[in-house]
Amino acid sequence: MTPQDLHDDAIVIDGLIIAKWNRELFEDMRRGGLTAANCTVSVWEGFQATVDNIVKSNQLMAECSDLVRPVRTTADITRAKEEGKTGIIYGFQNAHAFEDQIGYVEVFKQLGVGIVQMCYNTQNLVGTGCYERDGGLSGFGREIVTEMNRVGIMCDLSHVGSKTSEEVILESKKPVCYSHCLPSGLKEHPRNKSDEELRFIAEHGGFVGVTMFTPFLRAGVDATVDDYVEAIEYVMNIVGEDAIGIGTDFTQGHGKDFFEWLTHDKGYARRLTSFGKIINPEGIRTIGEFPNLTEALLRRGFSETQVRKIMGENWVRILKDVWGA
Repeated sequence: MTPQDLHDDAIVIDGLIIAKWNRELFEDMRRGGLTAANCTVSVWEGFQATVDNIVKSNQLMAECSDLVRPVRTTADITRAKEEGKTGIIYGFQNAHAFEDQIGYVEVFKQLGVGIVQMCYNTQNLVGTGCYERDGGLSGFGREIVTEMNRVGIMCDLSHVGSKTSEEVILESKKPVCYSHCLPSGLKEHPRNKSDEELRFIAEHGGFVGVTMFTPFLRAGVDATVDDYVEAIEYVMNIVGEDAIGIGTDFTQGHGKDFFEWLTHDKGYARRLTSFGKIINPEGIRTIGEFPNLTEALLRRGFSETQVRKIMGENWVRILKDVWGA
């Protein structure tokens, strides 16, 4: 089986895409052979603005139903593969949209949200992000975790502080994830996770999606798809081949204003970080180049079975565990 044949046959899931929503994006997802993706519909927005985002996303998906389909269950992921479409999982990068209402968790589940990151870089009512002194998971946050477990929304800890992350991992009765992170063992950065943190989430039944965001990669803007594979291998050696997947953090189509919004607290307040030049690794600059990742994994010496697991099978298993279907 050639690398392209393997890619075409495999379930391919991206655990985090925050790209600009339009038909061109969906066309590129199909070019890249993407079976499903966790697509961000909320970062700094509150309840109403997030609902508005979902309404717009629903409309666009209806207009592009020849390319994409909504995902509520892992059976929908299988259907997307059979239909030659990309399944769209709605996800949040911040629990801010829940505001102070536990009941909103179920409301968003009913609107199709399957994965929610507990914090985005800074403090919210649930806990603390990775760019701030970490006070841990709040009492309200514990109630939110319990409700997310009950309705079947996965807890994501990628941008979350170390103490809050540890306490969510211990509090949750369902597997949790870092949907898009890199190891600090290859590069020190507030967004990267230590070997101990990676080991801890895996030991508690959790999951790690590896990102390719170049400011966090060892080679930075000079990174290639092979540098991305190096990071995947590093993480796999810690968490094992069953607890790892892909979470690229593709920001395709966005410009400077979007990154300014992301890198300021609440989208407008103090600056939290500056990424500098934003360019994806050579060989996987666009979602359409996803097959190059499968080829690079094989070239690195990963087995076909390992590649299938990393590219999507592990995500399906863990999501089924959390969603219940």
